[in-house]
Amino acid sequence: MLSSQSTLQTLALLGLFTFGYSLSALPQESNERFSASPAATQEQAEQQKKTEDKKDKAEKKERKEEEAQQYPAVLWRDPGDISTLDMINGEGGPEHAPKPGAEYTFIEEDMNATATKFYVKDSDGVEWLAKLGPEAKPETAATRFAWAMGYYTDEDYYLPQIHVTGLPVLKRNMYGASPKTGIVPRVRLKRDVKKIENWKWDDNPFVGTRELNGLRTLMALMNNWDLTEVNNKVYVVDKERRFVDSDLGAAFGETGQVIPPATKSWLWGYEHTKFIKKSTPDTVSFVMRTRALFIFRPFAPKLLTTYANVEHVAEDIPISDAMWMGSQLAKLTPEQVKDAFRTAGYPPDKVDGFARAFESRVAQLNNLRNSSADYR
Repeated sequence: MLSSQSTLQTLALLGLFTFGYSLSALPQESNERFSASPAATQEQAEQQKKTEDKKDKAEKKERKEEEAQQYPAVLWRDPGDISTLDMINGEGGPEHAPKPGAEYTFIEEDMNATATKFYVKDSDGVEWLAKLGPEAKPETAATRFAWAMGYYTDEDYYLPQIHVTGLPVLKRNMYGASPKTGIVPRVRLKRDVKKIENWKWDDNPFVGTRELNGLRTLMALMNNWDLTEVNNKVYVVDKERRFVDSDLGAAFGETGQVIPPATKSWLWGYEHTKFIKKSTPDTVSFVMRTRALFIFRPFAPKLLTTYANVEHVAEDIPISDAMWMGSQLAKLTPEQVKDAFRTAGYPPDKVDGFARAFESRVAQLNNLRNSSADYR
């Protein structure tokens, strides 16, 4: 008969044997439970690649910005004989205009800002940024006037319709574009040029110059109220840093913020909005109502503060610089002014209406010296 001690020893040995046997079955189960599955490993590799690509992209951008600093900064060049300029084709000229009947292939949607935009490539391999909605027409017209005055601007073209292969359902308003047929109506195409950086109205190499003050005057004359930093871009072209007011789609409507709301491409609003706010013998300020009422500011403080600062762009401009812009604009013929609106897709009655309102504002600029007391 086994003693109590012997019994305990036997049971202990049996327990250890049983536990050891159980452990021998664990490695396979443990590996299944704790080792990464092939799918998880692939996901980790893809995430690591995305991180590395993002880092590489940031480093390349930084190198481009550093390289760009060696190039001269330019805002304006002499446009030559303004009365002979081609207002139909603008900055890009007929050479860079989209080819009639060209086919386009969808690349990706652009989710920056708020307008519906997406990248396409034409059959010649040229990339374009397509924009739909209420900014397509006014932006095309506005770029013509900026270019005619000597400012660098985007190569914009308005087309009544294009066909895009592979067009998906967009995240933003389709404005009549059909993924089924690929037909995209009423579209602005812009030649794609990558920006190097953004610039500020009050902090750039041209502050205080006639040319920058002239651009401020032109933006006020066109009622372009979206004068935020994000729309001011620097492009590197032909070894120059070109400072461009890039997004002009908020033009030719009525300025405002919440109440009254700002509008785009609205003839009645453009015709009936007051242009000159006040002037003295030395300076002039234009109407640019982008400051929201205080009761709305807590709901979007950052955004509304940004737009409140836009008003300063149109304030206290040396009257001689404003009149210089007026004298330059007056060199455009009536047909050139109409051409800018025609090429933007406006119907004949709107072409005539916008042209009249535009020319009325040019006349007010050129009469500033004689009527400054009226605006005090």
